[in-house]
Amino acid sequence: MSGRGEGYEDGFRTFVETRSAALLRTAVLLCGGDRHAAEDLLQNALIKTLGRWQRIEDPEAYVRQVLYRQQIGRWRLKWPRREVSVSEPPEAGRAEDSLAVAELRVVLRAALARLTTRQRTVLVLRYFEDLPEAEVAALLGCSVGTVRSTTHRSLARLRTLAPELAALGPAVEESVHPRAVEVGP
Repeated sequence: MSGRGEGYEDGFRTFVETRSAALLRTAVLLCGGDRHAAEDLLQNALIKTLGRWQRIEDPEAYVRQVLYRQQIGRWRLKWPRREVSVSEPPEAGRAEDSLAVAELRVVLRAALARLTTRQRTVLVLRYFEDLPEAEVAALLGCSVGTVRSTTHRSLARLRTLAPELAALGPAVEESVHPRAVEVGP
């Protein structure tokens, strides 16, 4: 889907209508469950995308890269990040969602929110977006070794922050793909 042509505004509008829910879920994860920050992050990414829409060959990949780079910029800021409240009830699940999967969402969301922005970003890119290490390294502007070590340390920290994830049992682990653990919209 290219933004080229006279009806590029219609193309952009269609893109936003069809892909914004998926992009928002990614943004929510990148922001540690803070939906308001995620909406701001996505809105800024879409504004940047609109300015270059006619020259973009793969709009979704472009928007995702803008999301990741903006989030990287946030954790590079000098002032400390404000604390995010995550004491919300779980989202209304689909009929096939079990209580264990809903509990997993709440626990995972809270644990992700307690990771550093860099740790959370690497985990989201690797496991939610299912990107290979090389692509994550390219997006974050670091080496593959840095991605590997950050992933390893982030998973160890996640296990420390949420030991109850292991207590949920193998049935949940087998039934939950990273994309099934949605955090929003």
